[in-house]
Amino acid sequence: MEAWQEVDGDDLRDPLDVVQAATAVLDADGVVIGWSPTAEELLGYPAAEAVGRAADELLAAQPAALPLLEVSQRPRESVARSDQVQVRHRAGHLLKVAMTLCPLAHTAGGAAWIITATGAEELRRWEAHQSMLKGLATQSPVNLCIFDTSGNVAWANAAVEHSVGMPLAQFAGRPFEDILLEDQVISEDHPPNLQALISHVLSSGEPMLDVRIRARPRGDPLHDYIWSCAYFRLQDAVGHILGVCGYAVDITSRHRAQQRLELLVRAGGRMGMTLDANRIARDLADVVVPGFADAVTVDVLESVLTGDDLEPKAAGRRTAFRRLERRSGGDHWIEADAAVGEVVEDPFAVAQARSPATGEPDQDEQSDDPSDVTVTAEDRGGTGVHSRLVVSLRARDLTLGVVTFLRAAIPDPFDTEEVALARELAARAALGFDNAHRYAREHAAALTLQRSLLPRHVPEQLTALEVAHRYLPASTGLGVGGDWFDVIPLPGTRVGLVVGDVVGHGLRAAATMGRLRTTVRALAQLDQAPDELLTQLDALIGDPSYDEEPTGEASVEEAVGATCLYVVYDPVTRRCAMASAGHLPPTIVRADSSVTFPDLAPGPPLGLGGLPFATVEFELPEGSLIALFTDGLVESRNRDVDIGLEQLATVLAEPRRPLEDLCERAVATLLPEPISDDAALLLVRTRALDEQQVATWEFDADPALVADARTRVTDQLTAWRLEDLTFTSELVVSELVTNVIRYAAGPVSVRLIRDRNLICEVSDTGHTSPHLRRAAHDDEGGRGLFLIAQLTLRWGTRYTPTGKTIWTEQLLHPALQ
Repeated sequence: MEAWQEVDGDDLRDPLDVVQAATAVLDADGVVIGWSPTAEELLGYPAAEAVGRAADELLAAQPAALPLLEVSQRPRESVARSDQVQVRHRAGHLLKVAMTLCPLAHTAGGAAWIITATGAEELRRWEAHQSMLKGLATQSPVNLCIFDTSGNVAWANAAVEHSVGMPLAQFAGRPFEDILLEDQVISEDHPPNLQALISHVLSSGEPMLDVRIRARPRGDPLHDYIWSCAYFRLQDAVGHILGVCGYAVDITSRHRAQQRLELLVRAGGRMGMTLDANRIARDLADVVVPGFADAVTVDVLESVLTGDDLEPKAAGRRTAFRRLERRSGGDHWIEADAAVGEVVEDPFAVAQARSPATGEPDQDEQSDDPSDVTVTAEDRGGTGVHSRLVVSLRARDLTLGVVTFLRAAIPDPFDTEEVALARELAARAALGFDNAHRYAREHAAALTLQRSLLPRHVPEQLTALEVAHRYLPASTGLGVGGDWFDVIPLPGTRVGLVVGDVVGHGLRAAATMGRLRTTVRALAQLDQAPDELLTQLDALIGDPSYDEEPTGEASVEEAVGATCLYVVYDPVTRRCAMASAGHLPPTIVRADSSVTFPDLAPGPPLGLGGLPFATVEFELPEGSLIALFTDGLVESRNRDVDIGLEQLATVLAEPRRPLEDLCERAVATLLPEPISDDAALLLVRTRALDEQQVATWEFDADPALVADARTRVTDQLTAWRLEDLTFTSELVVSELVTNVIRYAAGPVSVRLIRDRNLICEVSDTGHTSPHLRRAAHDDEGGRGLFLIAQLTLRWGTRYTPTGKTIWTEQLLHPALQ
C-alpha cells in the first residue's frame, strides 16, 4: 500500500506551538530574557526593547499586572493557559490574544518560564477546523472513505466502521470488495461495481455523484443496503494523484419505501399541483386516510398562509399553528382538540411533552432522525388511539407545519418503514406548502409593487374635475395583473385621464405597468393630442430595448398587447378628446342622466402596430360623468362584456350621487367574490371654468399692436387685483407677441386664465417651436425666453390643429387663489 504521510503545513499546526507562535522567555522574576521575531511581529516590540523588562509591565492592558504573568506567585509545576486576554501593542492599541505559560528547569538567573501567544481569532479558527475534522472522523453520520491509487482502503471514518461492522485496522490496505460479500452499482450510466468505479475516477478525474450502490457488508451478511455515494479524485498542490475520496449515505429505508409504495408516492405528487394550502392539506388527508392512518390532522404556521417571512424555530419556544385539515374514519374516537380553521398549539411539542406521562418513549428507538418525528403509544381517555405519529413539515431547513397521524382501528403501531413513508408524504406536502408560501409572498410583493406604482394621491383637480377611483386585485391564483390608471395635470387647467391593462400577471406585469404609466406621464407633458401620444407609446413598446432582460435578450411579451385609453378634458372650452389603443370606450353620463359610449375608432393594442390611432373630440356639459375602467370590471367567465356594460351604466345613471358612493356601488354590483381578474375604475365629474376667470384677445400681426396687448393685459390684472404680477405679465406678453410677429404668420391670440396660478397663453398659426438658449455677448436677441423662464413658474409649447400655443404660469399668492 502506498504510504500516507502527515501533511506538514502551518494551517494544521497548533497556533500556540512554540515553532509558530510568538514566544518569550522569562526568568524566575518574570523579566523577559528571550524574545522571538514572531513576538515582535505580533506585539510591535523589537527584542532590544522587550528584553530586560518585566513581562506584566510590558504587556499589561491595565495598570495592574496580568494574572497570567504573576510568575512569582505561580506554582512551578503548573501550565497556565488563557483562551483570550488583552495585551497592549507597542503602538498603544489593545490586542486580543491567547497565551500559554509553561515552567522550565532553570538555574539562578536563567530561563524559568516560556510564554507562547497568538491571535485569539486565529486560535478559535484553528480549533473550529480541528473540531470539524474530528467530527468528520468520529461523529459524522456520513460514510467517508479514502482509497489509495491501487484502489485499497487508506482511511475511513467511524461511520464506515459502523456500517461494515468491523474496525478500520481489519480492512485498511484491502480493496473494499473484500469487505463486502457482494456489491453492485445500480445507477444508470455508471461502472458496474465499486472497484471499476474507483478506477474510472482515478484514470479520468471525473467526479461521480449520486451513485446508488447495493451491497452486503460482512458485518451484516443477512441484509442488503442501498447507499447513495459520490467519489472524486484527490491531488496534491503540484497535481500528483493521491487517491480517491468517497462518501456514502445509507438510503435503504427510503429506497425500499419508494419501491413498495410507488403508487402512493405518485398519488402524493398531486399535492404539488396546486398553490392552495387548504387543498394541499385535503389532498394529504385523502392519501393517508384510511389506508395508512385512521385519522390525520394538518396544522401549518400562519405565515405560510399570509406569505410573511419564515423564521427558524427558537429552542424551547412553542408556536401557534392554524389547523387546515382534520380527517378521520370515525369521529367518535377522535379527540376534539381543535376544528378546522382554529389556532392550535404546536402539536409536535405537545406530543413530546405527552409521552413521558404514558411511560412510553418520546420517539421510536429505530428512528434515525428524532428531530422531526415523534412516535408515541397511548390510549387517552378511551378514544381508542393507540399510536400517534407526528411529523414536522419542513422545507429549506424551516418548519412550515406539523402533520399528525393517528391509529385506532388499524391494530399495528407505526414501525420504522412507515415512519419513513410518513416523512416522504410530509416532505411532498411541505414542498407544496413552501410553494404556496412563496406564491403568497410573491402575490403580496406584486400587489405592493403595483399599489406603489399606481397613483397614491390623485391630484386635486379643483378646476377641471372631481375624481374618485378604485383598484381591486384578483383573488384567484392568477396573481396580480397589470391594470392601472392615472390623472395627469396638463397646462391651461386641462387634465389628462388614462387607464390601461397589461397582458399577464405577476411581478413582470406589475413592473411593465409601472413603466407604461411613467412613459405616459412623460409623453403627456409634451402636450400632444391623444392619438399622437398613443402612437409614440406604441412605437416605444415595439422597440425591443424598451423591456430587456438582464441577459440582454429582449423580452417584450408582457407589454405587447397592452391596452390603453387616453382622455384630455379642457374646463375652459368643455371639450373632451380621447383615443383608444384596443381599450374599452369610457361610459359618459351627462347631466340629464343619459348614458352614452363614445364611438371611438378601434385602434390596435399597444405593441402590435398596424392601424393608426384616431382622436375623437366632443363637448361635454358641466357636471357630466366620465367612467374609465378595465375589462376586469365588466367582464368575467360567467358574464359577457355587454351585460357588464349595461350593469355599469345602470349604476352610474343615478343622478348627482357622490362619486365615492358610485364607486362602492359599482364594485359591489359588478365584482362579487371571488374576483377572477384585476379591475380598475376611475370616475370623474367635469367642471367648467367661470367666464370671469378667462380673458381672450385677438390681434393682427402688427408690431404697433404689442403695446395694445400689454395695456389689455395690465387692465385685466388690475380688474383681478393681481397688480403684483403686472411687470412679469407685460414682459411675457411683449416678448411672446413680438416673437410671433417676427417669426410666425397670421393673427395673434392672447388668453389669460386665472386659476390657482395665472396662465398666459399666446397662440399663432406657425408650427416652429421656440427654444431656450443663452445669448452670447454680441447677440442682439435671444434673451427673451431666458428671462421668461427665470421670472415664471414654468413655460412650454403645445401644438394645435391651426398652429401652436406658448404658455406660461405664474404662482399666485395663496390668499388670491
